[in-house]
Amino acid sequence: MKHNRLVLGSAMLSFSMAVWPLDLLQAYEAAKLQDANILATRAATLAGRERLPQAKAQLLPSVGLSLSANRNQLSSTTPNFLGQEQTTDTSYPSSNQTLTVRQPLFRAQLTAQYRQARALVDDAEALLAQEEQTLVVRVASAYFEALLTYEQLALVLNQQSFNKTQLDAARKIFAAGAGIRTDVDEAQARLDMNLALEIEARQSVTYTLQQLQLLVNQPVDQLDRLDVDKLELLGLQPARLDGWIERAELNSPQLMSLKAQIEAAREEVAKARAGHYPTLDAVAQWSRSNSETVTNLQSRYTNAAIGLQLNIPIYSGGAVNSLVRQALANQERAEQALEGTRRELGVRVNKEFRGVTESLPKIRALEQAVLSADQLVLSSRRSLQAGSRTVIDVLNAEQQRMVILRDLTQARYLYLISKVRLLALVGGADLEAVVAINRMLKH
Repeated sequence: MKHNRLVLGSAMLSFSMAVWPLDLLQAYEAAKLQDANILATRAATLAGRERLPQAKAQLLPSVGLSLSANRNQLSSTTPNFLGQEQTTDTSYPSSNQTLTVRQPLFRAQLTAQYRQARALVDDAEALLAQEEQTLVVRVASAYFEALLTYEQLALVLNQQSFNKTQLDAARKIFAAGAGIRTDVDEAQARLDMNLALEIEARQSVTYTLQQLQLLVNQPVDQLDRLDVDKLELLGLQPARLDGWIERAELNSPQLMSLKAQIEAAREEVAKARAGHYPTLDAVAQWSRSNSETVTNLQSRYTNAAIGLQLNIPIYSGGAVNSLVRQALANQERAEQALEGTRRELGVRVNKEFRGVTESLPKIRALEQAVLSADQLVLSSRRSLQAGSRTVIDVLNAEQQRMVILRDLTQARYLYLISKVRLLALVGGADLEAVVAINRMLKH
């Protein structure tokens, strides 16, 4: 573990000084404010919430005022007693003011629409919760992937330094007449390959940092690395897969969204069937008119009325029945989408559960393998000095150790990201989870 920290430290020093050191919690907080996907989802949720007051407004009284003012020009032609036509032009003003208050008393379609609006708001809220869970996974994945490329570069640089040392040793032994040319050539070939790997590793570091910068929308040059001494290799609670699947089915934002969509589809069926039902409104109206006709110039009428208005649908050409069939088909589609997602969710939970539980023994085994590989390298060096091993044997031992260190690093990050993904599937990837993982970093 101490060796790993020294190796990673050498990689960090190979880069320019950081403009903004970043830990996982800072990356998450920045992404919540800057990530385009989460911002778009929040805006969509705000828009979705407005469905409820809009639907509620349809059930409340509506008040309308109608005003009109006209200038009327009437031209009339009538015969006189001599049989001649006489034309009379009359110009007069008229006006009308009408105030109408309408209160729906029974409208099955509006009632179903209100219930549907509540379901659609629940859907929008669930989609926002799902995107928030996904954001944690995206940030953690980008952060750990960047850290992994840092550590891989550190291993490459460490192996490069080792290969240079062995190349110098092989040349000295060959010059002294105790070695063979093959050892020199092999060490040179390993070093040349290592230089190519360094270029690739640096490209990976640059790419992964750019991926993280897309989320936080700020320049990132350095990350707080994983402190393996603080890495908590704990088993899952609950320890059984069935418990996690049950939690996912109860708390998964994705399933909550689909359940809300099913409820909205059911209310769409109710809305369609409401096309067969009558509607009943209470209507109050007050109106005042001036000079309604040419025979009543300068007259004023005021009328106030209150009553009920009943509308009974009789026949609509089969449109209502068609809408009902369409709504039922959409409801079936939503129900099948829920069932398919529920099954898929079980598979995903199983995958991440195994990723966590199987990583634990693998990490411990690789940690022991690192100790054995360290001993093998040490023994190979001593045997080289004693003349019973060649430079190639030492290079092979070091190569084997680098592979084990690489696998150990990957296993640790796989454990962490699998845990984050598992929590996201059950709705538990929140700020508390981020803070817990952030404590494992070296600040």
